[in-house]
Amino acid sequence: MAKFVLAGKADCPHFAKAELLADYLQINLPNFKIHKITQHPDKWEQWLHDICEKNGWKHKRSPIVWRELLDRGGKGLLLGGFNDFMEHAQHYYGITLDMLSEQMLRIAKENLQTHIEIEKEEEYIKSLINPLQVWISSASAPACYNLIPLLANGEVFGMATEVSIHLLDSSHHKEILHGIVMEAEDLAFPLLRSVSMHTELDDAFVQADIVILLDDILLQHEIPSLEDCIRQVTEQCKVYGSLIEKNANSRVKVIVSGKTFVNLRALMIMTFAPSIDGQNIIAVAMFLENAAKAMLARKLNMNSAGVKDVIVWGNISGSSYIDLSKAKVYRYDSAIWGPPNFSRRLLDMIYDGNWVRSEFAFVLSSLEHHCLGMSPAHVIATVLRYWYQDSPPGEIVSMGILSEGQFCIPEGIIFSMPVRFQDGSWEVITETEISEETQEALKHLAHDLIQEKQVALGEIPEMHPYKEPALNGFNLLALLEEENFQTPPEDLDTLSNGLLQPETQEGEKVQTTTDEPEAPPDGLLQSEMLEEEKVQVPIDDPETSSEGLNQSETSLSNAENDENP
Repeated sequence: MAKFVLAGKADCPHFAKAELLADYLQINLPNFKIHKITQHPDKWEQWLHDICEKNGWKHKRSPIVWRELLDRGGKGLLLGGFNDFMEHAQHYYGITLDMLSEQMLRIAKENLQTHIEIEKEEEYIKSLINPLQVWISSASAPACYNLIPLLANGEVFGMATEVSIHLLDSSHHKEILHGIVMEAEDLAFPLLRSVSMHTELDDAFVQADIVILLDDILLQHEIPSLEDCIRQVTEQCKVYGSLIEKNANSRVKVIVSGKTFVNLRALMIMTFAPSIDGQNIIAVAMFLENAAKAMLARKLNMNSAGVKDVIVWGNISGSSYIDLSKAKVYRYDSAIWGPPNFSRRLLDMIYDGNWVRSEFAFVLSSLEHHCLGMSPAHVIATVLRYWYQDSPPGEIVSMGILSEGQFCIPEGIIFSMPVRFQDGSWEVITETEISEETQEALKHLAHDLIQEKQVALGEIPEMHPYKEPALNGFNLLALLEEENFQTPPEDLDTLSNGLLQPETQEGEKVQTTTDEPEAPPDGLLQSEMLEEEKVQVPIDDPETSSEGLNQSETSLSNAENDENP
Protein backbone atom coordinates (compact mmCIF):
# COMPACT_ATOMS: atom_id res chain seq x y z
CA MET A 1 0.00 0.00 0.00
CA ALA A 2 1.28 3.44 -0.95
CA LYS A 3 0.70 6.00 1.79
CA PHE A 4 1.68 9.59 1.03
CA VAL A 5 1.77 12.65 3.28
CA LEU A 6 0.94 16.02 1.75
CA ALA A 7 1.74 19.09 3.91
CA GLY A 8 1.58 22.78 3.11
CA LYS A 9 0.52 26.27 4.06
CA ALA A 10 -3.21 26.58 4.48
CA ASP A 11 -3.38 29.46 1.99
CA CYS A 12 -0.99 27.98 -0.63
CA PRO A 13 -2.63 27.63 -4.11
CA HIS A 14 -0.17 24.87 -5.12
CA PHE A 15 -1.14 22.91 -2.03
CA ALA A 16 -4.81 23.32 -3.07
CA LYS A 17 -4.11 21.82 -6.51
CA ALA A 18 -1.97 18.98 -5.11
CA GLU A 19 -4.70 18.25 -2.55
CA LEU A 20 -7.34 17.94 -5.26
CA LEU A 21 -5.15 15.54 -7.25
CA ALA A 22 -4.40 13.47 -4.13
CA ASP A 23 -8.13 13.18 -3.33
CA TYR A 24 -8.81 11.99 -6.89
CA LEU A 25 -6.11 9.33 -6.64
CA GLN A 26 -7.35 8.10 -3.27
CA ILE A 27 -10.93 7.73 -4.54
CA ASN A 28 -9.98 5.87 -7.70
CA LEU A 29 -6.98 3.78 -6.54
CA PRO A 30 -7.73 1.24 -3.76
CA ASN A 31 -4.10 1.02 -2.61
CA PHE A 32 -3.39 4.77 -2.60
CA LYS A 33 -3.77 6.56 0.74
CA ILE A 34 -3.11 10.22 1.47
CA HIS A 35 -2.68 12.03 4.79
CA LYS A 36 -2.94 15.83 4.61
CA ILE A 37 -1.37 18.33 7.01
CA THR A 38 -2.11 22.06 6.90
CA GLN A 39 -0.25 24.71 8.84
CA HIS A 40 -1.12 28.34 9.47
CA PRO A 41 1.01 30.67 7.30
CA ASP A 42 2.56 32.19 10.44
CA LYS A 43 3.72 28.76 11.67
CA TRP A 44 4.67 27.15 8.35
CA GLU A 45 8.35 28.13 8.17
CA GLN A 46 9.14 26.85 11.66
CA TRP A 47 7.15 23.64 11.13
CA LEU A 48 8.90 22.91 7.80
CA HIS A 49 12.31 23.55 9.36
CA ASP A 50 11.58 21.15 12.23
CA ILE A 51 10.26 18.32 10.04
CA CYS A 52 13.19 18.57 7.61
CA GLU A 53 15.73 18.68 10.42
CA LYS A 54 14.14 15.64 12.04
CA ASN A 55 14.26 13.55 8.84
CA GLY A 56 17.43 14.95 7.26
CA TRP A 57 15.62 16.53 4.29
CA LYS A 58 16.19 19.75 2.37
CA HIS A 59 13.04 21.51 1.26
CA LYS A 60 12.01 25.18 1.37
CA ARG A 61 8.62 25.61 -0.30
CA SER A 62 4.99 24.69 0.17
CA PRO A 63 3.81 22.00 -0.30
CA ILE A 64 6.08 19.13 0.71
CA VAL A 65 5.25 15.48 -0.13
CA TRP A 66 6.80 12.31 1.26
CA ARG A 67 5.98 8.62 1.29
CA GLU A 68 5.60 6.68 4.52
CA LEU A 69 7.45 3.33 4.41
CA LEU A 70 4.95 1.43 6.54
CA ASP A 71 6.15 -2.03 5.59
CA ARG A 72 9.84 -1.34 6.18
CA GLY A 73 9.95 1.04 9.14
CA GLY A 74 12.39 3.93 9.34
CA LYS A 75 11.90 7.51 8.21
CA GLY A 76 9.76 8.52 5.27
CA LEU A 77 11.02 8.91 1.73
CA LEU A 78 10.94 12.52 0.49
CA LEU A 79 9.18 12.88 -2.82
CA GLY A 80 9.59 16.62 -3.19
CA GLY A 81 7.33 19.55 -3.84
CA PHE A 82 4.34 20.37 -6.04
CA ASN A 83 5.98 19.63 -9.39
CA ASP A 84 7.51 16.39 -8.11
CA PHE A 85 4.13 15.12 -6.93
CA MET A 86 2.47 16.02 -10.26
CA GLU A 87 5.20 14.17 -12.22
CA HIS A 88 4.92 11.14 -9.93
CA ALA A 89 1.13 10.91 -10.49
CA GLN A 90 1.53 11.21 -14.27
CA HIS A 91 4.42 8.75 -14.49
CA TYR A 92 3.08 5.99 -12.21
CA TYR A 93 -0.68 6.37 -12.61
CA GLY A 94 -1.05 8.22 -15.91
CA ILE A 95 -3.16 10.93 -14.26
CA THR A 96 -2.76 14.68 -14.54
CA LEU A 97 -4.88 17.60 -13.44
CA ASP A 98 -5.63 21.00 -14.96
CA MET A 99 -6.86 23.81 -12.75
CA LEU A 100 -7.25 27.53 -13.40
CA SER A 101 -5.29 29.95 -11.22
CA GLU A 102 -8.50 31.63 -10.01
CA GLN A 103 -9.85 28.29 -8.84
CA MET A 104 -6.58 27.50 -7.06
CA LEU A 105 -6.68 30.84 -5.22
CA ARG A 106 -10.32 30.39 -4.23
CA ILE A 107 -9.68 26.91 -2.80
CA ALA A 108 -6.58 28.22 -0.99
CA LYS A 109 -8.70 30.91 0.67
CA GLU A 110 -11.27 28.33 1.74
CA ASN A 111 -8.50 26.10 3.10
CA LEU A 112 -7.20 28.91 5.31
CA GLN A 113 -10.65 29.66 6.71
CA THR A 114 -11.27 25.98 7.41
CA HIS A 115 -7.88 25.65 9.10
CA ILE A 116 -8.64 28.60 11.41
CA GLU A 117 -12.01 27.12 12.36
CA ILE A 118 -10.42 23.73 13.09
CA GLU A 119 -7.79 25.40 15.30
CA LYS A 120 -10.51 27.18 17.29
CA GLU A 121 -12.39 23.93 17.73
CA GLU A 122 -9.24 22.16 18.93
CA GLU A 123 -8.56 24.94 21.44
CA TYR A 124 -12.09 24.61 22.74
CA ILE A 125 -11.72 20.84 23.12
CA LYS A 126 -8.42 21.34 24.95
CA SER A 127 -10.10 23.82 27.29
CA LEU A 128 -12.53 21.06 28.23
CA ILE A 129 -9.63 18.78 29.08
CA ASN A 130 -7.39 21.40 30.70
CA PRO A 131 -9.22 23.56 33.25
CA LEU A 132 -8.98 27.34 33.24
CA GLN A 133 -6.27 28.40 35.71
CA VAL A 134 -7.57 31.28 37.85
CA TRP A 135 -5.25 33.00 40.34
CA ILE A 136 -6.57 35.36 43.04
CA SER A 137 -4.18 37.52 45.09
CA SER A 138 -5.00 38.72 48.64
CA ALA A 139 -7.28 35.71 48.76
CA SER A 140 -8.07 36.19 52.44
CA ALA A 141 -10.14 39.26 51.52
CA PRO A 142 -13.97 38.96 51.80
CA ALA A 143 -14.31 39.62 48.06
CA CYS A 144 -12.46 36.37 47.29
CA TYR A 145 -14.73 34.36 49.60
CA ASN A 146 -17.77 35.66 47.70
CA LEU A 147 -16.12 35.32 44.30
CA ILE A 148 -15.28 31.61 44.32
CA PRO A 149 -18.89 30.33 43.98
CA LEU A 150 -19.53 32.79 41.14
CA LEU A 151 -16.50 31.53 39.20
CA ALA A 152 -17.30 27.86 39.75
CA ASN A 153 -21.02 27.71 38.98
CA GLY A 154 -20.57 27.84 35.19
CA GLU A 155 -22.27 31.18 34.52
CA VAL A 156 -19.04 33.13 33.99
CA PHE A 157 -17.02 30.89 31.66
CA GLY A 158 -19.78 28.63 30.37
CA MET A 159 -21.25 25.35 31.48
CA ALA A 160 -18.61 23.32 29.64
CA THR A 161 -15.45 24.96 31.10
CA GLU A 162 -13.83 23.63 34.25
CA VAL A 163 -11.76 25.90 36.48
CA SER A 164 -8.89 25.44 38.90
CA ILE A 165 -8.68 28.24 41.46
CA HIS A 166 -5.39 29.22 43.12
CA LEU A 167 -5.50 31.36 46.26
CA LEU A 168 -2.43 33.53 46.90
CA ASP A 169 -1.72 35.38 50.13
CA SER A 170 0.95 35.78 52.78
CA SER A 171 1.75 33.02 55.26
CA HIS A 172 0.05 35.07 58.02
CA HIS A 173 -3.30 34.19 56.44
CA LYS A 174 -2.56 30.51 55.98
CA GLU A 175 -5.34 29.36 58.29
CA ILE A 176 -7.90 31.55 56.53
CA LEU A 177 -6.82 30.19 53.13
CA HIS A 178 -7.05 26.64 54.42
CA GLY A 179 -10.60 27.25 55.61
CA ILE A 180 -11.62 28.77 52.26
CA VAL A 181 -10.15 25.78 50.39
CA MET A 182 -12.05 23.28 52.53
CA GLU A 183 -15.33 25.19 52.23
CA ALA A 184 -14.93 25.53 48.44
CA GLU A 185 -14.35 21.79 48.14
CA ASP A 186 -17.47 21.17 50.23
CA LEU A 187 -19.53 23.05 47.62
CA ALA A 188 -18.91 20.14 45.20
CA PHE A 189 -19.34 22.24 42.06
CA PRO A 190 -19.07 19.92 39.01
CA LEU A 191 -16.95 22.49 37.13
CA LEU A 192 -14.54 23.19 40.00
CA ARG A 193 -11.59 20.93 39.21
CA SER A 194 -9.45 22.00 42.17
CA VAL A 195 -8.80 24.72 44.76
CA SER A 196 -5.30 25.27 46.12
CA MET A 197 -3.57 27.74 48.43
CA HIS A 198 -0.17 29.39 47.88
CA THR A 199 1.96 31.47 50.22
CA GLU A 200 5.26 31.50 48.29
CA LEU A 201 5.64 34.26 45.71
CA ASP A 202 8.11 32.31 43.58
CA ASP A 203 5.34 29.90 42.57
CA ALA A 204 2.72 32.58 41.94
CA PHE A 205 0.71 32.75 38.70
CA VAL A 206 2.12 29.54 37.20
CA GLN A 207 0.29 28.81 33.92
CA ALA A 208 -2.31 31.42 34.87
CA ASP A 209 -5.08 32.09 32.35
CA ILE A 210 -6.74 34.70 34.59
CA VAL A 211 -5.16 36.79 37.36
CA ILE A 212 -7.43 38.73 39.74
CA LEU A 213 -5.58 41.25 41.92
CA LEU A 214 -7.50 42.21 45.05
CA ASP A 215 -4.55 43.76 46.90
CA ASP A 216 -5.16 46.75 49.14
CA ILE A 217 -2.17 46.45 51.45
CA LEU A 218 -2.02 50.22 51.96
CA LEU A 219 -5.21 50.09 54.02
CA GLN A 220 -3.27 48.33 56.77
CA HIS A 221 -0.37 50.76 57.15
CA GLU A 222 0.22 54.38 58.02
CA ILE A 223 2.22 55.96 55.25
CA PRO A 224 3.43 59.55 55.60
CA SER A 225 2.56 60.95 52.16
CA LEU A 226 0.73 60.26 48.94
CA GLU A 227 4.02 59.92 47.07
CA ASP A 228 5.21 57.24 49.51
CA CYS A 229 1.96 55.36 48.93
CA ILE A 230 2.53 55.47 45.19
CA ARG A 231 6.08 54.20 45.52
CA GLN A 232 4.98 51.31 47.72
CA VAL A 233 2.26 50.37 45.24
CA THR A 234 4.86 50.47 42.47
CA GLU A 235 7.17 48.09 44.33
CA GLN A 236 4.35 45.62 44.86
CA CYS A 237 3.33 45.78 41.19
CA LYS A 238 6.94 45.32 40.13
CA VAL A 239 7.00 41.99 41.97
CA TYR A 240 3.64 40.88 40.60
CA GLY A 241 4.39 42.10 37.07
CA SER A 242 7.67 40.20 36.83
CA LEU A 243 6.03 37.02 38.14
CA ILE A 244 3.17 37.31 35.64
CA GLU A 245 5.72 37.90 32.88
CA LYS A 246 7.70 34.84 33.96
CA ASN A 247 5.05 32.29 34.99
CA ALA A 248 1.68 33.11 33.45
CA ASN A 249 0.19 32.05 30.14
CA SER A 250 1.12 34.45 27.33
CA ARG A 251 -2.58 35.29 26.80
CA VAL A 252 -3.33 35.78 30.48
CA LYS A 253 -6.13 38.20 31.40
CA VAL A 254 -5.34 40.46 34.37
CA ILE A 255 -8.15 42.15 36.33
CA VAL A 256 -7.19 44.80 38.88
CA SER A 257 -9.74 45.59 41.59
CA GLY A 258 -9.71 47.13 45.06
CA LYS A 259 -10.15 50.46 46.82
CA THR A 260 -6.80 52.20 46.31
CA PHE A 261 -4.78 53.18 43.23
CA VAL A 262 -6.66 50.82 40.92
CA ASN A 263 -5.65 52.72 37.76
CA LEU A 264 -2.02 53.04 38.80
CA ARG A 265 -1.73 49.36 39.74
CA ALA A 266 -3.05 48.26 36.36
CA LEU A 267 -0.58 50.57 34.62
CA MET A 268 2.36 49.32 36.68
CA ILE A 269 1.46 45.67 36.01
CA MET A 270 1.44 46.57 32.33
CA THR A 271 4.83 48.28 32.72
CA PHE A 272 6.54 45.38 34.49
CA ALA A 273 4.93 42.65 32.34
CA PRO A 274 5.71 44.08 28.89
CA SER A 275 5.08 40.87 26.94
CA ILE A 276 1.44 40.70 28.09
CA ASP A 277 -0.96 42.31 25.64
CA GLY A 278 -2.17 45.63 27.06
CA GLN A 279 -5.66 44.73 25.87
CA ASN A 280 -5.65 41.94 28.48
CA ILE A 281 -4.97 44.17 31.52
CA ILE A 282 -7.95 46.14 32.83
CA ALA A 283 -9.06 48.03 35.94
CA VAL A 284 -12.57 47.38 37.25
CA ALA A 285 -14.81 50.48 37.40
CA MET A 286 -18.16 48.70 37.52
CA PHE A 287 -18.33 48.80 41.34
CA LEU A 288 -18.70 52.58 41.28
CA GLU A 289 -20.95 52.39 38.21
CA ASN A 290 -23.30 49.90 39.91
CA ALA A 291 -23.34 51.91 43.14
CA ALA A 292 -24.43 55.00 41.21
CA LYS A 293 -27.15 53.00 39.44
CA ALA A 294 -28.43 51.60 42.74
CA MET A 295 -28.63 55.01 44.36
CA LEU A 296 -30.47 56.49 41.37
CA ALA A 297 -32.85 53.53 41.37
CA ARG A 298 -33.64 54.05 45.05
CA LYS A 299 -34.42 57.67 44.33
CA LEU A 300 -36.78 56.61 41.52
CA ASN A 301 -38.24 53.72 43.58
CA MET A 302 -37.36 51.12 40.94
CA ASN A 303 -35.07 48.12 40.40
CA SER A 304 -31.43 49.14 39.85
CA ALA A 305 -31.21 46.64 36.96
CA GLY A 306 -33.39 49.05 35.00
CA VAL A 307 -30.80 51.86 35.14
CA LYS A 308 -28.36 51.64 32.24
CA ASP A 309 -25.48 53.53 30.60
CA VAL A 310 -24.08 55.45 33.58
CA ILE A 311 -20.48 56.27 32.65
CA VAL A 312 -17.54 56.52 35.05
CA TRP A 313 -14.66 58.62 33.74
CA GLY A 314 -11.14 58.93 35.13
CA ASN A 315 -9.53 57.60 38.27
CA ILE A 316 -11.63 54.73 39.62
CA SER A 317 -10.36 54.89 43.21
CA GLY A 318 -9.65 58.64 43.22
CA SER A 319 -11.30 61.58 41.47
CA SER A 320 -13.93 60.20 39.12
CA TYR A 321 -16.51 61.89 36.93
CA ILE A 322 -20.01 60.38 36.97
CA ASP A 323 -21.65 61.03 33.59
CA LEU A 324 -25.45 60.81 33.56
CA SER A 325 -25.90 62.35 30.12
CA LYS A 326 -26.40 58.97 28.39
CA ALA A 327 -28.15 57.23 31.31
CA LYS A 328 -31.51 55.57 30.63
CA VAL A 329 -34.18 53.86 32.70
CA TYR A 330 -36.14 50.78 31.66
CA ARG A 331 -39.37 49.41 33.15
CA TYR A 332 -39.95 52.62 35.11
CA ASP A 333 -43.44 52.80 36.58
CA SER A 334 -44.83 56.10 35.29
CA ALA A 335 -47.65 57.48 33.19
CA ILE A 336 -45.80 56.37 30.06
CA TRP A 337 -45.30 52.60 29.79
CA GLY A 338 -43.85 50.49 26.98
CA PRO A 339 -42.33 47.10 26.09
CA PRO A 340 -39.21 45.81 27.91
CA ASN A 341 -36.88 47.54 25.45
CA PHE A 342 -38.60 50.92 25.93
CA SER A 343 -36.33 53.40 27.74
CA ARG A 344 -36.51 56.98 28.96
CA ARG A 345 -33.74 59.47 29.65
CA LEU A 346 -32.78 59.30 33.32
CA LEU A 347 -32.33 63.05 33.76
CA ASP A 348 -35.92 63.55 32.59
CA MET A 349 -37.15 61.35 35.44
CA ILE A 350 -35.34 63.03 38.34
CA TYR A 351 -36.76 66.38 39.44
CA ASP A 352 -34.62 67.01 42.52
CA GLY A 353 -31.52 68.84 41.34
CA ASN A 354 -30.21 69.56 44.84
CA TRP A 355 -30.29 65.84 45.68
CA VAL A 356 -28.26 64.96 42.60
CA ARG A 357 -25.68 67.65 43.26
CA SER A 358 -25.33 67.05 47.01
CA GLU A 359 -26.47 63.78 48.57
CA PHE A 360 -25.83 61.68 45.45
CA ALA A 361 -22.25 62.96 45.10
CA PHE A 362 -21.55 62.72 48.84
CA VAL A 363 -22.72 59.12 49.22
CA LEU A 364 -20.73 58.00 46.20
CA SER A 365 -17.58 59.52 47.71
CA SER A 366 -17.91 57.30 50.82
CA LEU A 367 -18.63 53.93 49.24
CA GLU A 368 -15.60 52.27 50.82
CA HIS A 369 -17.22 52.26 54.26
CA HIS A 370 -20.02 49.79 53.50
CA CYS A 371 -18.18 47.43 51.14
CA LEU A 372 -18.17 43.91 52.63
CA GLY A 373 -17.05 41.91 49.59
CA MET A 374 -20.28 40.81 47.93
CA SER A 375 -20.47 43.73 45.49
CA PRO A 376 -16.80 43.61 44.35
CA ALA A 377 -17.11 39.85 43.82
CA HIS A 378 -20.23 40.28 41.71
CA VAL A 379 -18.58 43.05 39.67
CA ILE A 380 -15.47 40.97 38.92
CA ALA A 381 -17.59 37.97 37.92
CA THR A 382 -19.73 40.19 35.67
CA VAL A 383 -16.70 41.69 33.92
CA LEU A 384 -15.28 38.21 33.29
CA ARG A 385 -18.65 36.98 31.98
CA TYR A 386 -18.82 39.91 29.56
CA TRP A 387 -15.22 39.23 28.50
CA TYR A 388 -15.92 35.59 27.70
CA GLN A 389 -19.56 35.80 26.61
CA ASP A 390 -20.02 39.46 25.42
CA SER A 391 -21.77 42.35 27.13
CA PRO A 392 -25.48 42.99 26.43
CA PRO A 393 -25.93 44.55 22.95
CA GLY A 394 -26.04 48.33 23.01
CA GLU A 395 -25.14 48.60 26.71
CA ILE A 396 -22.32 50.82 27.94
CA VAL A 397 -19.79 49.39 30.42
CA SER A 398 -17.26 51.55 32.29
CA MET A 399 -13.76 50.12 32.53
CA GLY A 400 -10.21 51.35 33.19
CA ILE A 401 -8.08 50.73 30.10
CA LEU A 402 -4.86 52.02 28.56
CA SER A 403 -5.63 55.30 26.81
CA GLU A 404 -4.66 55.60 23.16
CA GLY A 405 -5.82 59.19 22.77
CA GLN A 406 -9.58 58.59 22.72
CA PHE A 407 -11.68 61.61 23.77
CA CYS A 408 -8.46 63.72 23.72
CA ILE A 409 -7.24 61.86 26.83
CA PRO A 410 -3.40 61.70 26.91
CA GLU A 411 -1.92 58.38 25.87
CA GLY A 412 -0.15 56.03 28.25
CA ILE A 413 -2.40 56.18 31.33
CA ILE A 414 -5.13 53.85 32.61
CA PHE A 415 -8.36 55.84 32.35
CA SER A 416 -11.94 54.73 32.95
CA MET A 417 -14.11 55.20 29.87
CA PRO A 418 -17.10 53.59 28.11
CA VAL A 419 -16.46 50.23 26.38
CA ARG A 420 -18.34 47.23 25.01
CA PHE A 421 -17.30 43.55 25.08
CA GLN A 422 -17.55 41.48 21.92
CA ASP A 423 -15.95 38.28 20.55
CA GLY A 424 -13.66 37.75 23.52
CA SER A 425 -12.30 41.30 23.49
CA TRP A 426 -13.43 44.86 24.21
CA GLU A 427 -13.51 48.11 22.30
CA VAL A 428 -13.94 51.73 23.31
CA ILE A 429 -17.26 53.30 22.36
CA THR A 430 -15.59 56.22 20.61
CA GLU A 431 -18.86 57.49 19.17
CA THR A 432 -19.87 58.69 22.65
CA GLU A 433 -20.38 62.45 22.52
CA ILE A 434 -19.11 64.57 25.42
CA SER A 435 -19.65 68.22 26.28
CA GLU A 436 -17.03 70.92 26.74
CA GLU A 437 -17.55 70.79 30.51
CA THR A 438 -16.88 67.06 30.51
CA GLN A 439 -13.80 67.52 28.35
CA GLU A 440 -12.42 70.05 30.83
CA ALA A 441 -13.08 67.65 33.71
CA LEU A 442 -11.29 64.85 31.86
CA LYS A 443 -8.24 67.13 31.53
CA HIS A 444 -8.00 67.48 35.28
CA LEU A 445 -8.51 63.75 35.89
CA ALA A 446 -5.84 62.91 33.31
CA HIS A 447 -3.46 65.38 34.97
CA ASP A 448 -3.73 63.55 38.30
CA LEU A 449 -3.16 60.16 36.69
CA ILE A 450 -0.15 61.42 34.72
CA GLN A 451 1.33 62.79 37.95
CA GLU A 452 0.80 59.43 39.69
CA LYS A 453 2.56 57.69 36.80
CA GLN A 454 5.49 60.10 36.88
CA VAL A 455 5.95 59.70 40.63
CA ALA A 456 5.75 55.90 40.29
CA LEU A 457 8.42 55.85 37.58
CA GLY A 458 10.66 58.31 39.46
CA GLU A 459 10.31 61.08 36.88
CA ILE A 460 9.16 63.65 39.46
CA PRO A 461 9.62 63.62 43.27
CA GLU A 462 6.13 64.82 44.20
CA MET A 463 2.74 65.56 42.71
CA HIS A 464 1.70 69.09 41.76
CA PRO A 465 -1.89 70.35 41.76
CA TYR A 466 -3.77 71.05 38.57
CA LYS A 467 -3.49 74.72 37.56
CA GLU A 468 -7.28 75.07 37.19
CA PRO A 469 -9.78 74.67 40.07
CA ALA A 470 -9.62 71.08 41.20
CA LEU A 471 -12.38 68.52 41.12
CA ASN A 472 -13.22 66.88 44.41
CA GLY A 473 -13.99 63.19 44.86
CA PHE A 474 -16.74 61.90 42.61
CA ASN A 475 -18.07 64.75 40.47
CA LEU A 476 -21.23 64.91 38.41
CA LEU A 477 -21.51 65.93 34.81
CA ALA A 478 -22.83 69.49 34.57
CA LEU A 479 -25.78 68.45 32.47
CA LEU A 480 -28.53 68.87 35.02
CA GLU A 481 -30.76 71.29 33.12
CA GLU A 482 -32.95 73.53 35.21
CA GLU A 483 -36.13 72.46 33.41
CA ASN A 484 -35.50 68.84 34.35
CA PHE A 485 -35.81 69.67 38.06
CA GLN A 486 -38.46 72.40 37.78
CA THR A 487 -36.44 74.64 40.10
CA PRO A 488 -36.28 78.43 39.65
CA PRO A 489 -32.77 79.60 38.76
CA GLU A 490 -32.63 82.03 41.68
CA ASP A 491 -33.17 79.17 44.16
CA LEU A 492 -30.29 77.05 42.91
CA ASP A 493 -27.40 76.78 45.35
CA THR A 494 -23.72 76.32 44.76
CA LEU A 495 -22.06 73.01 45.56
CA SER A 496 -18.61 73.17 47.11
CA ASN A 497 -16.89 70.18 48.68
CA GLY A 498 -20.25 68.45 48.94
CA LEU A 499 -21.87 71.31 50.92
CA LEU A 500 -24.54 73.81 49.82
CA GLN A 501 -23.45 77.45 50.03
CA PRO A 502 -25.80 80.28 51.15
CA GLU A 503 -27.72 82.36 48.65
CA THR A 504 -26.36 85.75 47.51
CA GLN A 505 -27.65 88.78 45.74
CA GLU A 506 -27.84 88.68 41.99
CA GLY A 507 -24.44 89.10 40.36
CA GLU A 508 -22.57 89.11 43.66
CA LYS A 509 -19.41 87.02 43.86
CA VAL A 510 -19.02 84.59 46.71
CA GLN A 511 -15.81 83.84 48.49
CA THR A 512 -15.77 80.38 49.94
CA THR A 513 -13.64 79.74 53.00
CA THR A 514 -13.24 76.18 54.14
CA ASP A 515 -12.02 75.00 57.48
CA GLU A 516 -9.18 72.65 57.92
CA PRO A 517 -10.05 69.40 56.10
CA GLU A 518 -11.18 66.48 58.15
CA ALA A 519 -8.81 63.56 58.37
CA PRO A 520 -9.62 61.00 55.66
CA PRO A 521 -11.10 57.66 56.70
CA ASP A 522 -8.56 54.92 57.38
CA GLY A 523 -7.00 53.82 54.14
CA LEU A 524 -8.81 56.38 51.96
CA LEU A 525 -5.97 57.87 49.98
CA GLN A 526 -6.90 60.50 47.42
CA SER A 527 -4.64 63.04 45.85
CA GLU A 528 -7.10 65.85 46.30
CA MET A 529 -6.84 65.50 50.11
CA LEU A 530 -3.20 66.58 49.91
CA GLU A 531 -3.63 69.52 47.52
CA GLU A 532 -3.91 73.16 48.52
CA GLU A 533 -5.11 75.95 46.26
CA LYS A 534 -7.39 79.00 46.32
CA VAL A 535 -10.58 79.21 44.24
CA GLN A 536 -13.43 81.66 43.77
CA VAL A 537 -16.82 80.49 42.51
CA PRO A 538 -19.05 83.17 40.94
CA ILE A 539 -22.85 83.02 41.01
CA ASP A 540 -24.07 84.22 37.62
CA ASP A 541 -27.26 86.07 36.72
CA PRO A 542 -30.44 83.97 36.61
CA GLU A 543 -30.39 84.06 32.84
CA THR A 544 -27.02 82.34 32.82
CA SER A 545 -27.42 80.20 35.90
CA SER A 546 -26.88 77.02 33.87
CA GLU A 547 -23.32 78.15 33.24
CA GLY A 548 -22.99 78.95 36.95
CA LEU A 549 -24.00 75.39 37.73
CA ASN A 550 -21.34 74.04 35.43
CA GLN A 551 -18.75 76.11 37.22
CA SER A 552 -20.07 75.15 40.63
CA GLU A 553 -19.58 71.45 39.86
CA THR A 554 -15.86 72.16 40.10
CA SER A 555 -14.99 71.50 43.70
CA LEU A 556 -12.99 73.76 45.96
CA SER A 557 -9.72 72.93 47.68
CA ASN A 558 -9.24 72.39 51.38
CA ALA A 559 -7.29 75.60 52.08
CA GLU A 560 -8.65 78.95 53.25
CA ASN A 561 -9.06 81.71 50.65
CA ASP A 562 -8.10 85.29 51.24
CA GLU A 563 -11.07 87.60 51.64
CA ASN A 564 -11.81 90.07 48.81
CA PRO A 565 -12.89 93.60 49.73
